[in-house]
Amino acid sequence: MIVTMSVSGKNGPLYLQIKKILKDRILHGVYPIETNIPSETLLESEFQVSKITVRNAIKELVQEGYLEKKSGKGTKVIRNTSFSKLSKGKRFTEVLVEEKHKILKQLLQTEIVTNQEGTEPYRWFGEHCLRIERLYYLDDVPYIHYTHYLSEGMKATNTSDLSLQSLYEWIGEQGINLGKFRDEFAVGIAPSHVEDILSINKGTPLLKRLRYSYDDTGNLIEYSEGYYNTEMQHYIVNYDV
Repeated sequence: MIVTMSVSGKNGPLYLQIKKILKDRILHGVYPIETNIPSETLLESEFQVSKITVRNAIKELVQEGYLEKKSGKGTKVIRNTSFSKLSKGKRFTEVLVEEKHKILKQLLQTEIVTNQEGTEPYRWFGEHCLRIERLYYLDDVPYIHYTHYLSEGMKATNTSDLSLQSLYEWIGEQGINLGKFRDEFAVGIAPSHVEDILSINKGTPLLKRLRYSYDDTGNLIEYSEGYYNTEMQHYIVNYDV
C-alpha cells in the first residue's frame, strides 16, 4: 500500500514537495534499498507535474546520497537512513526498515485543544495547545499511535507536511533547534479511540512511550504519548560499544 500524495503550488516549489514524499518513502522502506524507484513517467502521472519537476526532485536526492541514477538502468535507492541531530544511533523506524519492514505514516488530525488542569499538556503548555495525532503502519497494519502536544502558536505553520516528514524535521523548519529529549516507558491501556484505530481488544496492555523534547535552551517544545502494539513487533534499541 502506497498512500498517494498530492502537491500544490500553495505549499512551495513542487519539486521540493515531491522530494519530501520520495525521501519519506525511502526512509520508511516503501522503496527498499537496492531497488529502483518508479520511473519518471509514473511519477509524473502520480503527481500530475512536468518531467523537469520530477527530475529536479530526483536530482536533489541523488546529491544527498539517497539515489543513484544510471542511464538505461533506472534510479536506484542506495541509502535509506537519515542523519539525526539528536542521536548518533539508528532511529527505531530505521532499524525496522533495515530488517526489510515497510513503514507508512498517516496524519490523522491537528487541532487546538483545551487541556484539563492537572494533565501533562496543561502543566507544560497551559490551557490551550496544539494536538497532533499520527498513525504508523507496519507492513500495512496499524502499529503505533502518537499524540503530540506543542505550543498553540505552532498551529500558524503548515502542519500538512507532517504526513511527509518527521515531527522533528518539521519543528526544525520552524527555526527551533532541538537540544535533547527524554523518553519514559511504561505498560498502559490506550484510550478507547486509540484501541479502535489499532484494531486491538479493549483493555489490551500496550507499550506506552512518553517523550519530552527540549530546545537548545532547555525549554520544552513537545510532549507526546505513543502506544505500540508490541504483539506485532518489539520495540528495539541498539547500543554501539
